[in-house]
Amino acid sequence: MSISDDDRRHLTRAVQLAAEALDAGDEPFGSVLVGEDGAVLAEDRNRVGGGDETLHPEFELARWAVRNLSPDARAAAVVYTSGEHCPMCSAAHAWVGLGRIVYAASAEQISGWRASWGAPVSAVSALPIQTVAPGVPVDGPVAPFDDEVRRLLQRSVAG
Repeated sequence: MSISDDDRRHLTRAVQLAAEALDAGDEPFGSVLVGEDGAVLAEDRNRVGGGDETLHPEFELARWAVRNLSPDARAAAVVYTSGEHCPMCSAAHAWVGLGRIVYAASAEQISGWRASWGAPVSAVSALPIQTVAPGVPVDGPVAPFDDEVRRLLQRSVAG
């Protein structure tokens, strides 16, 4: 795994979006979609606080990409995200043909932290992206961003 300065810059923004989500009463996850030229194309944060548990930023970016990018541009794009995609988001990412994923904290880390804090078990199994979408290139977890995500998640669990 080779993480560049550009990767770190975009992960910084993804974690900032996660903090914005938490401050808005949502679960702390954020994602950034970056084009082949390094330009930010779209970004979003978790919006599940209203009751729709499918409003994950990774899923929304996949929807945005299919409406706004050619198949070649989608394949060359990178998604930076605070937490490894859930199975729903991994499938959406693969179905629309997006490229590389770089995540701060892994699903395994997140599940382990939540269990250690006594948080409720997720309704969906935490699976690695490549179990759901084996053709997608993935890099993560990335320190120290994983620690930042852990702190945000701990705040969300503590209420």
